[in-house]
Amino acid sequence: MSPQLSTWKTSGEFISYSPFQHQLFVKQLGSPTASAKKTLLLIHGFPESSYSFHKVVNALLGKFDRIILFDMLGYGLSDKPTENYTYSLFEQADTVFEVWKHFGIKGGHLLSHDMGDSVATEILARHENDLMPAWFSEGLQSLTFTNGSMVLELASLRITQKLLLSNYGYLIKNMTTFKIFDQQVRSAHGNKNLSVEDIKLLWEGNTLQDGHKKSYLTIKYLNDRKRFEKTRWLPALAQTKLPVHICWGNEDAVARIEMAHYLIENICQNATLTIMKGLGHFCQIGSPEKWVEYVSDFYKKD
Repeated sequence: MSPQLSTWKTSGEFISYSPFQHQLFVKQLGSPTASAKKTLLLIHGFPESSYSFHKVVNALLGKFDRIILFDMLGYGLSDKPTENYTYSLFEQADTVFEVWKHFGIKGGHLLSHDMGDSVATEILARHENDLMPAWFSEGLQSLTFTNGSMVLELASLRITQKLLLSNYGYLIKNMTTFKIFDQQVRSAHGNKNLSVEDIKLLWEGNTLQDGHKKSYLTIKYLNDRKRFEKTRWLPALAQTKLPVHICWGNEDAVARIEMAHYLIENICQNATLTIMKGLGHFCQIGSPEKWVEYVSDFYKKD
């Protein structure tokens, strides 16, 4: 394991997720007694992990007293099971609550990226339908969505993503190489602000426990979007009274900027729109200082 991921691992811990005792990597930064208003909850995307936020967490601690982040099952340092887990957005949302409960979280601001946006909208749907756990008594304070395929019909999926989603996705599990991964990540990102080291660390997180051979499983969350986006998740966004922030890198080649405009114009007209000019899909990795500046402005208004 690289020194970077090893250090990240050392500063976190593992918890067992029932009923099959899958191991989840979790991390808490800052004060364990911080209020919900001073707590930030982070959810990473595909094909990433909590490490994708490593360049921005210190700056975010200048705004919040506590930050909670973790690796979803199938990603990063967490287990990557091939059975007893479906990788549905519903199960991933369940794991989020497991992490929050472990740390005694009663509420907080939620910030998500990529696939994490989809998990966050499931959490929002539960909030809007009064299905939140009783211990989460202080509730969601706000939601910030960054560069994720929240309107799937507007997404420009990469060739590899389409192949993995097909009925033959499992057949290409042994064909995934760093060269292909590098090309697809750069293609999705949409600009040049990603270093070789950044992509190598993304790749390393994927290869742990042969995760790069299980992408045909983890990417199935997009099938959930097809089924429930228009009937469950977009309606939850449309009806919520919570503060919502749509914060988008305008050079994203997959979750294109048209998606952010569509959400504001057709779904959540009362949300705050921030366009991160010149930033791509993985902007918290490629342009961390600018990303923090754009994201934090919303919390100054909150």
